[in-house]
Amino acid sequence: MIARYSRPEMARIWTQESKYEAWLKVELAVCEVYAKRGIIPTDALGRIKAGAKVDAARIDEIETRTRHDVIAFLTNLEESIGADSRHVHLGLTSSDVVDTAQALQLVAASELLLAGLERLRAALRVLALRHKETICVGRTHGIHAEPTSFGLKAALWFAEAGRNLERLRRAREAVRVGKISGAVGNFAHVEPEVEEEVCRLLGLEPAPISTQVVQRDRHAELCATLAIVAASLEKIATEIRSLQRTEIREAEEPFTEGQKGSSAMPHKRNPVSCEQICGLARIVRTNSLAAFENVALWHERDISHSSVERVILPDSTLLVDYMLHLMIRIIEGLRVYPERMRENLERPSASGRDRAPAPGGLRDRPGERHARLGGAKALPRAAGRRAAGDRAPEPGRSRRVLRSRLVPPQRGRDLQARGSAVVPGRPSYPSGAAPTIFRLESQ
Repeated sequence: MIARYSRPEMARIWTQESKYEAWLKVELAVCEVYAKRGIIPTDALGRIKAGAKVDAARIDEIETRTRHDVIAFLTNLEESIGADSRHVHLGLTSSDVVDTAQALQLVAASELLLAGLERLRAALRVLALRHKETICVGRTHGIHAEPTSFGLKAALWFAEAGRNLERLRRAREAVRVGKISGAVGNFAHVEPEVEEEVCRLLGLEPAPISTQVVQRDRHAELCATLAIVAASLEKIATEIRSLQRTEIREAEEPFTEGQKGSSAMPHKRNPVSCEQICGLARIVRTNSLAAFENVALWHERDISHSSVERVILPDSTLLVDYMLHLMIRIIEGLRVYPERMRENLERPSASGRDRAPAPGGLRDRPGERHARLGGAKALPRAAGRRAAGDRAPEPGRSRRVLRSRLVPPQRGRDLQARGSAVVPGRPSYPSGAAPTIFRLESQ
């Protein structure tokens, strides 16, 4: 992934140096188990640990000749260890090292993502409780529906972040497996007990069964989970983008000092961070599709998955890490405008064939005053019009307007006013009359 979307801590996990260090950790763990079992001399283990070093630039240089990255890695180890290198990589195949080391990288990446999700969830909790009684208009199909609270929106995101935490913990465990089972996974040259001991030293679980590779449904599960996390972030970003529109302007993402909105119109405050999250979510979703393609390999393995994973695993974890921390910044600095929410609530209904009044106030011709709440029901249309914008009730029928549900609890059953009554001008909302009550659990 390009540096623009990479945070240093996550980026370090996916450097060439970190990859080769993880490979070396696996090789040394195997040597340690072999020494305990008397397969290699104990003194040789000491010399191997003392001399083993990896040089990423040298390994890449050797690979240009060998055209095999693990052989290039082992060649570099031989240069640093010397004669004791004959005890390294005994009975192993390349994927024993690569897949087990990759599990270490994925677990480390998952831990960072889990920490980011925890921070985001905490920020959403604060936002939800702060605006629990901040009244705003609810919208369905993008149209004014019933009053609700802005805190309920954040509470919804908080709950979803909790589900994503559970998903990511499960996915972390799915990829937290190693395999030291040899060329086709049948332990022809290494015993299952060695695999168990090596994985235990590395903090991994041994794969219950494998071919030459760890099965890629595990990696697909992780990538699918990252796609869901990205989709949830996009969901939040899309809502904020919509609320930031000029005609709504109930909330907006933080705008820092010196920030400009446009080269042609520098006065603008565009939701560029939310738009960035929405765009990057598309890449993470696309990467999950590639991970599903990796599940089906030929026989005990082929190498078609390898080139794909060199791209999608670093990129997806880097992007979700970046998106999480960008969203945390947005939520913690979100600007919320309750006054504007109140104005939008009191705006006449513009749904159906009813038209909003001209600037300057409500139309106040007889029978033309609308309820000043977004949940007001459209007035019946007359069979014909007497004048443009003027409607008369149908013969034998009276006008009906639904009152807002934003009423004191004791009046909760009295939600409709029939006949010619309309909701008067600016309503006053008693304390604690928010239409939505929710509870946020700390865990």
